[in-house]
Amino acid sequence: MTNLSGKVAIVTGGTRDIGRSCSIKLAEQGAKVVVNYHSNKSAGEETVAAIEGAGGTAIMVKGDMTKKADVDNLVAEARKAFGDSIHILVNNVGGLVARKKLAEMDEEFLNHVMSLNLNSTFLATQAVAPNMPAGSSIINLASLAGRDGGGGGASAYSSSKGAVVTFTRSMAKELGPDGIRVNALCPGMIDTTFHDTFTPDAARRGVEASVPLRRQGHPDECADTVVYLASDASSYITGANIDINGGMAFS
Repeated sequence: MTNLSGKVAIVTGGTRDIGRSCSIKLAEQGAKVVVNYHSNKSAGEETVAAIEGAGGTAIMVKGDMTKKADVDNLVAEARKAFGDSIHILVNNVGGLVARKKLAEMDEEFLNHVMSLNLNSTFLATQAVAPNMPAGSSIINLASLAGRDGGGGGASAYSSSKGAVVTFTRSMAKELGPDGIRVNALCPGMIDTTFHDTFTPDAARRGVEASVPLRRQGHPDECADTVVYLASDASSYITGANIDINGGMAFS
């Protein structure tokens, strides 16, 4: 029931870590994948090559998902390559940018983080939804930080991801009558370059020692859930924010 043959998927930020795993695994299930990248063209080429090398179909499209013109171009390129219908949207673009406490933040930093995480999700959803037939699926990448407030210096990030959690529920209600399902993932400690950059190794080892499963997650484990939510196997699930954190926290 996770066969996605005949489906077209867009993955924003689809060239590394969770986004890359989503792009590859959706293609493995038969979807034609539009891989969005912002600045790292070689990562996009590597992702598309991995998909095509396994017999899948993909294109890559450059674009800043915080800019409406770039989002509109992404949708236009997807339709030009694979037809007018888009069945799957994975809103993966986002980031922490930097750890800053309240006294260290200015309005420009707050707006940047909110735009990167919330506005990108809003713009892509607004642009793609009119092209989605009944039975389509939108999957947003939120975060455990959006539920528990995040770690030190992550208030802007956690607030933006909390907004993604709420936006997911709102869109599930608004788009449900059109047959479009909207869900989100709330990953905890996943072994990605995000944590390589922003989380000290000692903190990561502490998480590994404290979570019931005694390890960090892998991007593929998030992508497997994305595939499930994109498929008919989850046809009566919408408005859900699914925790993927090894038992670190329960909603």
